[in-house]
Amino acid sequence: MKRKQLTHYKKFTLIFILFLIKISIYSQSNNRVITTGVPFLLISPDARSAGMGELGVATSPDIFSQQWNPSKYVFGEIGKKVGLSYTPYLSKLVNDIFLANITYSLKKNDRSAWGFSLKYFSLGDIQFNDLIGNTIVQQGIERPNELTLDASYGLKLNRSFSMAVAARYIRSDLKLSSDADPTPANSIGIDISGFYNGKTFKLNKRTARFRHGFNISNIGPRLKYDEGGQKNFIPTNVKVGSSLDLIMDEVNILSFNLEFNKLLVPSPIATYKDGVFIGYQQPDISFIKGIFESFTDAPGGFSEELKEITWAFGLEYLFQKSFALRTGYFNESLEKGSRRFLTLGAGFVIDFASIDISYLFSTSKIRNPLENTLRFSITFPLASQNNDFAENNEEISNN
Repeated sequence: MKRKQLTHYKKFTLIFILFLIKISIYSQSNNRVITTGVPFLLISPDARSAGMGELGVATSPDIFSQQWNPSKYVFGEIGKKVGLSYTPYLSKLVNDIFLANITYSLKKNDRSAWGFSLKYFSLGDIQFNDLIGNTIVQQGIERPNELTLDASYGLKLNRSFSMAVAARYIRSDLKLSSDADPTPANSIGIDISGFYNGKTFKLNKRTARFRHGFNISNIGPRLKYDEGGQKNFIPTNVKVGSSLDLIMDEVNILSFNLEFNKLLVPSPIATYKDGVFIGYQQPDISFIKGIFESFTDAPGGFSEELKEITWAFGLEYLFQKSFALRTGYFNESLEKGSRRFLTLGAGFVIDFASIDISYLFSTSKIRNPLENTLRFSITFPLASQNNDFAENNEEISNN
């Protein structure tokens, strides 16, 4: 597909292309928007969470808990599962940019569980040309991409609480094959998470249950694309959330979910050249120092730090453990990216799989790359007796 023609002598790199896409979507000229390398790590890979406003740190366990909180796997049913998902990206402009994910979970006993996943982000095919005289000569097609490969292990510490650790390999291949050093940028990330799965209790004559979760994800070194060039922070962030299941009767369950998220990346600082302001850029500090400074370095003080926190609220209605309806809302400060959107979703079970879909409506003046996009997920149980919906509410029948 010929989507973009760039002359070789201008020496455009694919990093710059991605930067333009990201800034044109999220940034406003006079605001200190925090940007990172490999931002696709923050995109929800599954349609269930996407249908609830892109949250999942405290929702009931499912196959895609690897992204949100791998501690949840311990409270799922014993068995093996595989999940596949596909998310078109910038679908209104092109048709070959997408995010794909495959996840595998394994729980052999009641106390521990493993999770593995591969996430692949493709920027599609880009045709490069060289201008020789008055003739355009094709120089070939580049296929930039980014991917992560991760594994997690979760352990139940008592009947209601579990913790997990995950390790992630990150690869960002955005360079041209003709570059002097076409080596992809690489890094690693570590996740530390916890999950509280409360016991059922009575609430206004109905049965209810609380869940709480946290996940500090993508703790790792900065990406380095070029020798001597500026390093890019990976999107280290902390998620904290709670969930309330209202079990109305044996066939109707309503879940309320709330989540807060903050990037643990330092705020950009003003940059000047010859006394003239030229923009904002991230400070050249280690990722560990950046994590601690991210709580206190906003130039606007505490009020600006609060603006760096995003929140999401989601609802899920489950009928007969086989059909679900979902909706949610995601909010980000106008000064920090202005991602604001409403989501809708649905899920249903067929004989051999669970299928989820979601749809996003942007409510911001800044266009969202996932606006008006259908997203799909499917889960296959490999060695379990019940479907995912039943897994999510396995304690209900006992109360």
